[in-house]
Amino acid sequence: MRLVFLGPPGSGKSTQAASLSARWQIPSLSTGDLLRDAIAAQSDLGKQAQTHVEAGELVPDQLIVGLMRESFGTPATQQGWILDGFPRNLAQSQALDTLLQIMGQPYGQVVYFDAPEDQLVERMLKRGRQDDSEDLIRQRLQVYNEQTAPLIALYRRRQCLVEIDGSRPESEITDAIAAVIQPFVNV
Repeated sequence: MRLVFLGPPGSGKSTQAASLSARWQIPSLSTGDLLRDAIAAQSDLGKQAQTHVEAGELVPDQLIVGLMRESFGTPATQQGWILDGFPRNLAQSQALDTLLQIMGQPYGQVVYFDAPEDQLVERMLKRGRQDDSEDLIRQRLQVYNEQTAPLIALYRRRQCLVEIDGSRPESEITDAIAAVIQPFVNV
């Protein structure tokens, strides 16, 4: 099973990826986790990414794609995976398509978590992180709307988009995803 989780910050992608990864015994690949791990390990890609992170810049798409390429090459991903936070834009989506075509690993479904913006802001403020001021949260949501939201239309046209109401309680969302994805578990 190969899944892409798509949705705005605070929509529950990471929570659901962790839960379903454990349930289905497949890895959840989070770009944030992969970046932190690569930087901590001081791999070549990690060193390159660290330069951008320390400068407060976005890590370039080519480095993110390189991290994904490395992850797809591990034995753990051969039975499937959940992508959490990747792709984030059309360029990354195209790179993912190319990478998966080369590897002969097409993804089955894209799960889109939809939730009202005010609810997303409220959720993120409740997390209590220092970098989660309302202004910064709304700025991240604006970046999402500009860069990532166009992927919704792309995957809808490809008929691989599953839309989930991300405003529901966590356990209901998990059950809803499992119900619509279950036919693809052995794919």
